[in-house]
Amino acid sequence: MTPRAILSVTIAAIIPVAFTGCESSGSGEGIYAQNGAAAGSALARGAAPSGSDQLVASSSVHNVAMATVVVIAKRQASERQRKVAEERAKKFQAKLTPEKKTVLKKKKVRYIAIDTEKDERTVPQAKKSVMIWDVESQQIVGNNVYDVETTPQIGQTAKFETYAAEYVGTGI
Repeated sequence: MTPRAILSVTIAAIIPVAFTGCESSGSGEGIYAQNGAAAGSALARGAAPSGSDQLVASSSVHNVAMATVVVIAKRQASERQRKVAEERAKKFQAKLTPEKKTVLKKKKVRYIAIDTEKDERTVPQAKKSVMIWDVESQQIVGNNVYDVETTPQIGQTAKFETYAAEYVGTGI
């Protein structure tokens, strides 16, 4: 094999991993998709393991910049946590300006990650407890709370299991 052929094969093998990410099934951090060029995106589309990963992998650079979120624990939300998350998400949506709504629509934001209250079940090293809100149906997705060690900056997109959600903090 020529050096040029070896280089081509190596690049073809590395790009899908670099742009679609790897996730450990344990408590490890995982690597999530970052920005990619059109060529890398084209290759990554073929290697994306699920629909939401494929969406992220095939999105252009200006549409998606994934932030790494370390989820320490996932559990069922208490009634109080669900209520707080719903209230915050509804307030967030109510205060959106028409310009911001247009931006979210253009970015195709379907889910937002919103902070909720910690409770006695929250892992001690968790920085925040977060839930996912569906902007279109205007309801909490499932009933899961994610205790996270780190949070992205407000406005950044992060992956929570199969959901790519824009982080909005408390929404205030």
